[in-house]
Amino acid sequence: MTKAEIYDNLAEVMRDVFDDDTIAISSQTTAQDIAGWDSQAHVMLIVAAEQRFGVRFRTSEFEALHNVGDFVDLILLKLERV
Repeated sequence: MTKAEIYDNLAEVMRDVFDDDTIAISSQTTAQDIAGWDSQAHVMLIVAAEQRFGVRFRTSEFEALHNVGDFVDLILLKLERV
């Protein structure tokens, strides 16, 4: 899967989690940019991304993420290991 495909899939996941069909993401998107992205939604996003991409994340991996670009890079890394 390419980075562009990951961005497309992650955007779909985020639209579902946040129930907002207008969400558009970029590498610099952060939680402050998405209405409703609180701690509960964050957990839901992680679980939904794990299901969509068929990967598992460790809590420590998320502590290093600063934006969607970091999240996409992490997903790509996980997919390369599968």
